[in-house]
Amino acid sequence: MTDAQTLEAQAPAASPPPVGGVVPYLTPSNASAAADFYVKAFGAKDLFRFPVDEQGRTMHIHLLINGNSVMLGDAYPEHGYPVQTPAGFVLHQQVEDVDAAFERAVAAGAEVVLPVQLMFWGDRYGQLKDPFGVLWSLATTPRA
Repeated sequence: MTDAQTLEAQAPAASPPPVGGVVPYLTPSNASAAADFYVKAFGAKDLFRFPVDEQGRTMHIHLLINGNSVMLGDAYPEHGYPVQTPAGFVLHQQVEDVDAAFERAVAAGAEVVLPVQLMFWGDRYGQLKDPFGVLWSLATTPRA
């Protein structure tokens, strides 16, 4: 049996289709650990995980966070997917209660970058960095 046939035989059911127009696909230093963190910190729903390989890596994880798909996979440098430090983007969540969401993420291990505060555009807004280097912003638009 070839490696491809072995992988195909071990593969679970297909991942559900993505939700959202633009779906982030992250490559953190440990996709399984990052997914576990997102479940704890952001209440992510774990929709699909491809089994880990003999090196402890997974090619694909599909989460639902705040109603939108977020996908993750480990780096596979031998196939052109190197480990890279996240930079140049922020994942934003508009939530019902920014203070509670922020507290949950911090309690799970996120680092405060910008504490929640009332911003000039009217939202209560704050920023966090997760243990994998990804920057997140959370906000609530106060009701009048």
